[in-house]
Amino acid sequence: MTELTHPLATVPRDELVARAEADPLRPRFHFVAPAGWLNDPNGVCQWDGTYHLFYQYNPEGAFHHRIQWGHATSTDLVTWTDQPVALEPSAGPDADGCWSGVLVNDGGTPTIVYSGRLGERELPCVAVGSPDLATWTKIPQNPVIAAPPAGVDITAYRDHCVWREGTVWRQLVGSGIRGRGGTAFLYESADLRTWDYVGPLVIGDASQGDPAGNHWTGTMWECVDLFRAGTGSLGSVPEDGSPDVLVFSAWNDGDTRHPLYWTGRYAGDSFEPAALHRLDYGGRFFYAPQSFLDESGRRIMFGWMQEGRSDAAMVEAGWSGVMSLPRVVSLADDGTLKFAPVPGITALRQEQVSLPGRVLVGAGTSVDTGVRGRQLDLELEVQLSPGAVFRLAVLTSDDGAETTVVELSRPVDPTQPDGVLRLDRTRSSLAPAAGAAAPALDEVDVEEKSGPVPLVDGHVRLRVLVDRSAVEIFANGKPLTARVYPTLGGGNVTVSAAAGTVRLLSFDAWTMADIWTAPTAQAAQPQAAQPQGGTRTLFP
Repeated sequence: MTELTHPLATVPRDELVARAEADPLRPRFHFVAPAGWLNDPNGVCQWDGTYHLFYQYNPEGAFHHRIQWGHATSTDLVTWTDQPVALEPSAGPDADGCWSGVLVNDGGTPTIVYSGRLGERELPCVAVGSPDLATWTKIPQNPVIAAPPAGVDITAYRDHCVWREGTVWRQLVGSGIRGRGGTAFLYESADLRTWDYVGPLVIGDASQGDPAGNHWTGTMWECVDLFRAGTGSLGSVPEDGSPDVLVFSAWNDGDTRHPLYWTGRYAGDSFEPAALHRLDYGGRFFYAPQSFLDESGRRIMFGWMQEGRSDAAMVEAGWSGVMSLPRVVSLADDGTLKFAPVPGITALRQEQVSLPGRVLVGAGTSVDTGVRGRQLDLELEVQLSPGAVFRLAVLTSDDGAETTVVELSRPVDPTQPDGVLRLDRTRSSLAPAAGAAAPALDEVDVEEKSGPVPLVDGHVRLRVLVDRSAVEIFANGKPLTARVYPTLGGGNVTVSAAAGTVRLLSFDAWTMADIWTAPTAQAAQPQAAQPQGGTRTLFP
């Protein structure tokens, strides 16, 4: 990722925090760093009942530079407490950054495997933690792998997936082979310190598909994540035939593209892919995902919601990057993955608005739902007739000029199994440049996002979570994540049918509480000056 420098990078910490908190586009029930830059989720886990979210972090400004590991904890995956920085660069193989990695349980010892950056090289490093995961010690053997595989012309080499298999540890390092495609190199170790190279787990083919398309697998795979989608553990024979899943984020020469996943079978030293799927229809707005099994057996996934405004706007605002809401990952009937926000998010719901069922006819007048807000949780059930198009408009200004539209459509042919989920952001940000809260139109990403949705007799269960500039949509378990930058202050919500007949079977909406209060005095201090965790206080 290209590093950004800017004169505002040197603003005092208290001013940086104040700028971030003052930005009306800053989400209030998604996790965000106290200020500065946030990217990939790292080391996500539940340890002794507490959830831990580590993340790529630059507290000095809203730009990617000399990355540290930020840290936050939660008991419910909903409200979070900031903790002191877990890892920061030091003399040695991570002098220029502690990049992405994972946390594993090594016989009761919390252990992080991460990419240390020195100059242009990223190599695997290890740190061991205290029982509460608050302090970390880098081992003297770092880097634990001295170089990428010999004789291979790689495009990049970083990010880790580590698991215990029988009596040994196994590790994947994301990479790419120049002239071929992305890959994940497989290693094996008895102690997490000494690693033997096994070979590429699987190699993609960058010559296949359209490089501009949303299925292109890229020239390098970032943030690989291998897991069993159903019962059993990696390497075992699944009793229910459930697939293994290899998640990766397609990258190309510094360009973060989109997350994808293969379903197939991991056995021995290789992964045999069966089918390629899109992980999130928002592309780069749900990037570098990482997942874990919690103590109740749920697979939980986080992703990085990148910005869609200019570098200058981010730096001016004092913050960049949002963590997605944690998602529960499960297996759909067709063998693909389906997703839903963790159920605990409903604890933030406040005022409720419900509408009775009704029929919407194509090209009819939009129905004002009576919902107002920029922090919303919407649950709908609709039934589309063949050829019907349903529209849900959110963050709409009073004059209707600025709006963000979620659209569901069904093919005219009733035998076609899939509809289409589409997000129209062309009118999401209409104000001219006037500071961080009002980016210029030509500096805002308004690219259309869309993808297929499985239908049964035209039925769709739709969940839409709006948090100022963060939007997460789930349609029959298929997600679409994006960023929008409304500048006119609108929060109106309407529904309509643009074509055909739509039965609105149910409509429930809630405003959502903040999970952060104003920053505490401690938040304004440099991380090194914080003797204890907790830079912001939480609403009860």
